[in-house]
Amino acid sequence: MNEQHVAKIAAELKITPRQVMATVLLLDGGATVPFIARYRKELTNSLDELAITGVRDRAEQLKELDDRREAIVKSLTERKLLTKELLDKVGAAETLAVLEDVYLPFRPKRRTRATVAREKGLEPLAQSIFAQDAKTDPEKEAASFVSSEKGVENAEDALAGARDIIAEWANEDQGIRAKMRALFATKGIIASKVCTGKEADGIKYKDYYDWQEPVATAPSHRILAMRRGETEEFLNMRIQPPEEQGIQLMEEYFVKGHGPASEQVRLAVQDCYKRLLSTSMETEIRVESKKRADEEAIRVFTENLRELLLSSPLGQKNVLAIDPGFRTGCKVVALDSQGKLLENEVIFPLFNESQSADAAEALISLCKKHAIQAIAVGNGTAGRETETFVRSVKALKKIPVIMVNESGASIYSASEVAREEFPKHDVTVRGAVSIGRRLMDPLAELVKIDPKSIGVGQYQHDVDQPALRKSLDDVVTSCVNAVGVEVNTASKQLLTYVSGLNSKIAQSIVEHRNEKGAFASRASLKKVAGLGPKVFEQAAGFLRIRDAKNPLDRSAVHPESYPIVEQMAEDIGCSVADLMKDESLRRKIDLKKYVTETVGIPTLTDIVNELAKPGRDPRKEFEAFAFQEGVEKMEDLKPGMKLPGIVTNVTAFGAFVDIGVHQDGLVHISQLSDGFVKSPGDVVKVHQKVAVTVMEVDLQRKRIALSMKTKPEKDMGMKRDGGNMRRPAIPQQDRFGDLGKKLMEAGFR
Repeated sequence: MNEQHVAKIAAELKITPRQVMATVLLLDGGATVPFIARYRKELTNSLDELAITGVRDRAEQLKELDDRREAIVKSLTERKLLTKELLDKVGAAETLAVLEDVYLPFRPKRRTRATVAREKGLEPLAQSIFAQDAKTDPEKEAASFVSSEKGVENAEDALAGARDIIAEWANEDQGIRAKMRALFATKGIIASKVCTGKEADGIKYKDYYDWQEPVATAPSHRILAMRRGETEEFLNMRIQPPEEQGIQLMEEYFVKGHGPASEQVRLAVQDCYKRLLSTSMETEIRVESKKRADEEAIRVFTENLRELLLSSPLGQKNVLAIDPGFRTGCKVVALDSQGKLLENEVIFPLFNESQSADAAEALISLCKKHAIQAIAVGNGTAGRETETFVRSVKALKKIPVIMVNESGASIYSASEVAREEFPKHDVTVRGAVSIGRRLMDPLAELVKIDPKSIGVGQYQHDVDQPALRKSLDDVVTSCVNAVGVEVNTASKQLLTYVSGLNSKIAQSIVEHRNEKGAFASRASLKKVAGLGPKVFEQAAGFLRIRDAKNPLDRSAVHPESYPIVEQMAEDIGCSVADLMKDESLRRKIDLKKYVTETVGIPTLTDIVNELAKPGRDPRKEFEAFAFQEGVEKMEDLKPGMKLPGIVTNVTAFGAFVDIGVHQDGLVHISQLSDGFVKSPGDVVKVHQKVAVTVMEVDLQRKRIALSMKTKPEKDMGMKRDGGNMRRPAIPQQDRFGDLGKKLMEAGFR
């Protein structure tokens, strides 16, 4: 990486060039983001994962820019068009858009109107007119270019051809493209209208049948919604500033004076704007606005996913898991504290009294037989009814019953991963197992499912898929390594996300474990096929061995630091185990004594903190949650009800909350707090327990409006009426849409 790129990244991320260079060198050497953040703090001056990821991504973008720059120089050289001035311009371009502007006049072109005009020999006429000499008479000059042989029948034909050439020059001018790009970005209006004849079929896009707003402030979800409507051919969408502003900018830039030649230039640049430049700029702003919308949607998705993956685990308990159902019954599985399937059965508690009694006896028997400590009930169809039934069984009163979000469980149950784990069981049993394991350890179970199937995204199928996959992988990797992985019980899927490992090495670890037995130490991992020194360096600190002889193998202390801990213990006159157990011994450690050229205070501080809580889990303690009794379906809801709920998804316009009626309710951003809320993520997180008030219930459209305000009001904004403030009449279809947000953004409370 050259010095200019290093300086640019440092300035953009507000870190030092040394930090950038150290991070890039570590990444180029095969180090992972979690490893650098956790074990190479001295080299990066304690950059966190977010900053390291930022350096990585920006370095990749600049490399792509350099690759394109190199390709352009090669093309210009081969066609003998490269001059020193042009080379300097190509080298100075700091963005891809500017680079393409520099290259545009020299890019190989398809046959255009300007090309045809040049073939007719009209370029000298265009040059004469473009000079805009007040003495120039365009019509008189054009007369000398009339030639039936060349297809120029009269002076007007000649002038039209000359204007075509001038229009192309204007379109390729780097200066006007920069100004026009800024105009489209700051003054562009994104507008959508319903396609003719699609009013009835595209009802889900009704809010956008006649919609417009500044593209600069349009939120991600609205841009993506309009684009989806356009893709599905329900909407027509345009992004342009007022046409008069674009034409005025063109005229101010190119037209000099008021002579006849200048009038020809005026006509040419007006044509340029309408026919060439506005289309080109609209394409660019579409790409740019889509990129911005994608980034925001991906950010929301990744934040939600992180909260979900790091939600509180129940821990190692014997669990009875139930996948509810009416007609096909409830699938019940008993799992031991390691998540191993012990027994499965189908019960029918919701048919009649006889079958309910049989179902109760079956549950009691399974709970006694397997010493069940918790019961997990999926929150899908018949979930609340099943939960109510289980809670009604008196013999089970002492066992906590917990509703579990089962989004994506059906995807897992039909996957290759599930078939490998349970080849002799059908999808219903696998789904129930997944529900139980999610309660025990959400992270370990959810890594087996494509994050897009978990239900915490926003337009995830519309955004840039490679960018989404990269961000989601980063989040999963970050979460897995933050928690750490017990190597003797982890699935291949979980191991795959450990720093330095991949699917092949993870499979080798599992096979070695199955053939040779449990790993006794971290050092024994080196015997795994394919797990060489570099992989061991990256992975070892994130792998735990609970029953290892060396207590450090149970911690996040990296094996490379074991000698430091052993020296600390020797200096104090105790064992490593004693040092980990006794805080008074740890207080005797003088960290400055152990500073070396490669190990500084940050790493030593981490080591001592880890000795205090070896292998500590960063996730919060598990807290049981129960929905309101007697509220099981939408028909049970009444405006004004105050209910407990769990946040299932956070979007740019609000948060969705499960209140136990099989349909999540929406807390609009304007109803999240008594004060102004800039971003829903500032107030709520996925899996957060909240108290909400029911505002409205739309049974026909299956929509529930909720509020988290202390004193919720039914309206969602105010508007001006003759200088006075009054409450707006909000159409039913807008109460759950964007009207409230529009009013809030306009400054009305």
